[in-house]
Amino acid sequence: MEQEPNNRNNIPEFSVSEISAALKMTVEQSFDNVRVKGEISGFKRHGSGHLYFALKDSEALLDAVCWRGAAGKLLVAPEDGMEVIAMGRLTTYPGRSKYQMVVERLELAGQGALLKLLEDRKRKLAAEGLFDAARKQKIPFLPEVIGVITSPTGAVIRDILHRLADRFPRHVLLWPVAVQGDQAAQQIADAIDGFNAFTTHGLLPRPDLLIVARGGGSLEDLWAFNEEVVVRAAAASRIPLISAVGHETDTTLIDYAADLRAPTPTGAAEMAVPVRSELRLKTLDLDRRQLAAMHRLVAERKTRLEGLARGLPDPRRRLEELAQRLDDWGERLPQALTNLARHRAAQLTQVAARLAPALTLRRTHESGKLEKDRLRLGQLDQRLQAALPRLLVEKKSRVLQLSALLKSYSYEEVLARGFTLIKDGAGHAVISADQAKAGDQWSVLFAGDKEVAVTVSGAAPPRKENVKAKDGRQGSLL
Repeated sequence: MEQEPNNRNNIPEFSVSEISAALKMTVEQSFDNVRVKGEISGFKRHGSGHLYFALKDSEALLDAVCWRGAAGKLLVAPEDGMEVIAMGRLTTYPGRSKYQMVVERLELAGQGALLKLLEDRKRKLAAEGLFDAARKQKIPFLPEVIGVITSPTGAVIRDILHRLADRFPRHVLLWPVAVQGDQAAQQIADAIDGFNAFTTHGLLPRPDLLIVARGGGSLEDLWAFNEEVVVRAAAASRIPLISAVGHETDTTLIDYAADLRAPTPTGAAEMAVPVRSELRLKTLDLDRRQLAAMHRLVAERKTRLEGLARGLPDPRRRLEELAQRLDDWGERLPQALTNLARHRAAQLTQVAARLAPALTLRRTHESGKLEKDRLRLGQLDQRLQAALPRLLVEKKSRVLQLSALLKSYSYEEVLARGFTLIKDGAGHAVISADQAKAGDQWSVLFAGDKEVAVTVSGAAPPRKENVKAKDGRQGSLL
């Protein structure tokens, strides 16, 4: 039987690196420029600046990467759940045996998706109170320094400066930022925070008013002013802020967070300052009206004063009448004083005449009462002199009786009759034989305070109980 040739030995052999390189070349040549529509999932911004995410639909998932250089040029900031159209190329990643898309451009998948994202973000920020009218600040009437946040190369800054120069020239500080692209939102937010960080006495003056401005454009062009970081910075600004983004029909989220919205950048300049010529004319008109009002007031007060003066009497005649009355009173005063003194003297004489008998009677009454009290006092003194010796004798006799009675109760009298007093070692009287214990040191006190020490030789015998006989009769006492 004839053997079949071994065809397997004719299959070329590749190393892992070679097959990976061949696949990479094939994929990149076949898909060097593609547009892929899908929903962003697992978005992550690496510290290097590269963006990593995945594009998915209902059936498949495609890994994607956007290098740092292209990430800064994206018109739309990627977010999870955002439906986009990614443009770029497919490649492989040999290190993990996977393929991925290198994204160079990114745009939302239709106007509807962009508007939906805008509406969702608007509701979220409104729920946090960032658009409340109560937190909006009042725009200063005439700010000394105005901070403008916009592109330094566009027509916006020139329009603002030109309008300010026409109306009321002010000191303007420009903070240049990008107004479009991936980095625009962060630059605008940093500019707002930077102006708020200025101090009153710093190297640059602190603005009294901020204007965030940009020219017109599509919804995608103005998207940086819809970013959350910009809206939060505008809402947190302690300096009053005017938003002037796009044309009059364009509306961005910063317009809701700003303290005042201007339809155009030129309109923002008009809202920021008044017209100097109009203000001067108004001031002159107010000055003229004030002078006219003062003249009218003075004339009115003069007329009123003249009318009041006509109702008053002639001052000279009034002074003459008062002078004549003063002379009359001056002539009558000495005679009136003399008459008053005479009248008071007569009154005093009458009172003295009525007072003399009363004083005499009172003195007589008081003299009689004094004599009666003197006599009574003498009688009491005589009675006291007679009663005092008797009282002393009685009290002395009572004291002698009580002394004899006290002496009869004294234990010394008992000792004198032949009795003795027995005291224990503490000096207390022994009044019962039950207190005797063998070996106790006692003392016996005799009459005349003579005391003899003794030693107890035995305890007292037990006391006999008085018990009845068994037959119920009284027992023997012995």
